[in-house]
Amino acid sequence: MSDDQTRVQEFFTPRAADWDSRFPDDGPAYAAAVAELGLRAGDRVLDAGCGTGRALPPLRAAVGPSGVVLGADLTPAMLWEAVRAGRDRDGQLLLTDVAALPLRSRSLDAVFGAGLVSHLASPAENLRELARVVRPGGVLALFHPIGRAALAARHGRPLTPDDLRAEPNLRPLLAGSGWRMTSYDDEDTRFLALAVRED
Repeated sequence: MSDDQTRVQEFFTPRAADWDSRFPDDGPAYAAAVAELGLRAGDRVLDAGCGTGRALPPLRAAVGPSGVVLGADLTPAMLWEAVRAGRDRDGQLLLTDVAALPLRSRSLDAVFGAGLVSHLASPAENLRELARVVRPGGVLALFHPIGRAALAARHGRPLTPDDLRAEPNLRPLLAGSGWRMTSYDDEDTRFLALAVRED
């Protein structure tokens, strides 16, 4: 395992057991963000860095019983909490790194990534890997249930211009990774950037 993978697991493992109870009111924000993906019945979607699987129920509702929902996470403890919460009934859980997904190229219609970008070891390379598994015209949603400024305040740090999620940084990062940003929303109540997979 790489040092980056170890760091991610060391961060999330001790937080897994009480993760959902720390953020009990995020469900509607997840559902609203999933709705903006424009998924249809039968679509195939990945929750990249799914954690405890909070996005899996709205993703399943969006694609219906004929669709495919996958949840990928690097931290076993987070996936265990997803199972304990019964969210494995809404999607197949994969213990894997989003940097090297065990999926065929162009096999998905969409990727949802909540709180993902700030934990990517090599953002450009990792976003290219997400682009690899999505068909041209497919969609990526990068989401957080609170905006950048509110999140920085929660952690007691200033909002810095080098934040990857700042629009002037994220737009070219996505463009260089096979994505075209189509919308950007950074308010106190949420962060949501949508992008389309280029040909």
